[in-house]
Amino acid sequence: MQQLSPQDAQFLYMESDDSLTHVTSIVILDPTTVPGGKQVRFKDILAHIDGRMHMSPLFRRRLVRVPLELDFPYWVDDQKFDLEYHVAHGRLPDPGDWRQFCIHMARYHSRPLDMNRPLWEMYVVEGLDNIGWLPKGSYAIATKIHHAAVDGSSIIDFFSAMADIDVQGTPAVPLNMARLNRNPQPSLLDMAVRATWHTIRSPIGMIDGVMRAAPGLYNLAQSALRSKSKDKYPVPETRFNCPASPHKMFDATAFPLKDLKAVRKAVPDSTINDVVLAICGGGLRNYLLHHDELPDDSLIAWVPINARRVGTSDGDLPGNNLTSMTAPIFTNVEDPVERLRRIRQATQRSKETKAGVSARLMTDLSKHAPAATQVMAGRLVLNAGLAARMCNLFISNVPGPQVPLYMNGARQVATYGLAPLVEGMGLFIATPSYNGQMTFGVTSTRDALPDIRFFMTCIEKSMADLKRAAKPVTRRNAG
Repeated sequence: MQQLSPQDAQFLYMESDDSLTHVTSIVILDPTTVPGGKQVRFKDILAHIDGRMHMSPLFRRRLVRVPLELDFPYWVDDQKFDLEYHVAHGRLPDPGDWRQFCIHMARYHSRPLDMNRPLWEMYVVEGLDNIGWLPKGSYAIATKIHHAAVDGSSIIDFFSAMADIDVQGTPAVPLNMARLNRNPQPSLLDMAVRATWHTIRSPIGMIDGVMRAAPGLYNLAQSALRSKSKDKYPVPETRFNCPASPHKMFDATAFPLKDLKAVRKAVPDSTINDVVLAICGGGLRNYLLHHDELPDDSLIAWVPINARRVGTSDGDLPGNNLTSMTAPIFTNVEDPVERLRRIRQATQRSKETKAGVSARLMTDLSKHAPAATQVMAGRLVLNAGLAARMCNLFISNVPGPQVPLYMNGARQVATYGLAPLVEGMGLFIATPSYNGQMTFGVTSTRDALPDIRFFMTCIEKSMADLKRAAKPVTRRNAG
């Protein structure tokens, strides 16, 4: 019997009607690459999905929750699975332009998943012919998956299993690599016995975890005591630290990945993630200045970090394996290169501070807390709006494949991501990369970001300013 991990379960416990904790990934496909000029029909897409479902346990399993939340939920096989329930087909309303597409996707993202079925669904959207940069006949596939089932890294693996590397249909991942285990539904007696054992064992496991983590925890405490006041950044109040809302907004823009790599050279040892933070910082500065709302202190971003260990079985499992850091994005710094330099210093310090305690040890501590305790903790975070006291927004950078991918012979030309929002946190910027492009996808609410298209122009201006400012610095570094 496979149980949700404590980290996975938190995404269930923190969910509410206004704060849905699923992610939506959008790919746009160009059918002009299909051999022989054949038309891709909905039944072809269904057949393709059906032929790849054995590649991930996510497709056919659903959740069973333990009565009274006495233990974490279980994954079980869905004996009544119906593929056509999970894959819908529609058409973009007129005029079928980019604005209408973003509105349509925001509404789709705002609807909850059916929690009594496997926690995913797909929506094939046609009618994109008035989006000028897309070839005629292009269509989108939006895939909604609950965050309890995937994190940023495992969702990339999920889509890799669905993708081909050429128009002939060669799978990106060998189809014989799948190793699926059956998950029968546990009886009430089984769940009761296991819940009792986990409750009894929790204090013992917690003590053991603390003892193993003690050296790292001691180093972390010492670092905190030694840290200077200038290294501590207050979280200013902004329009994004707002109540949760069911009315979501979405928009996106993209830049060549080579441009971000060129900018990175302006500040030695900086990373692509640092450049992403600098672009977001500049965009938010532009936007808040326009509205006369720029605070004196820098906005603080919550940045998730993939904690999967390279070369281990971690990468084979769906679910979440994340740690995170908070980082100032220096919206109070006008010069773009200086902003990048300060971000690099701040993220480096943050990583060094966390180096004493591994993500795995912190996960070991959390997994020994009883499920009922974590339910209460999740509700406290949700209802008290604690996120607003820790940061102003989420920024997630998920590297993707840098080669063209195909599905049914149609070439994938773009990818976007919509992410969950929580109480007190009304802005999420997701930056997946694919085939030489870095996409900045913005999820927000109508209250926090009513002029979302203007916000995207602020992001684009920030990138242009950073490129322009980085050129002379790069030449000096090269000399």
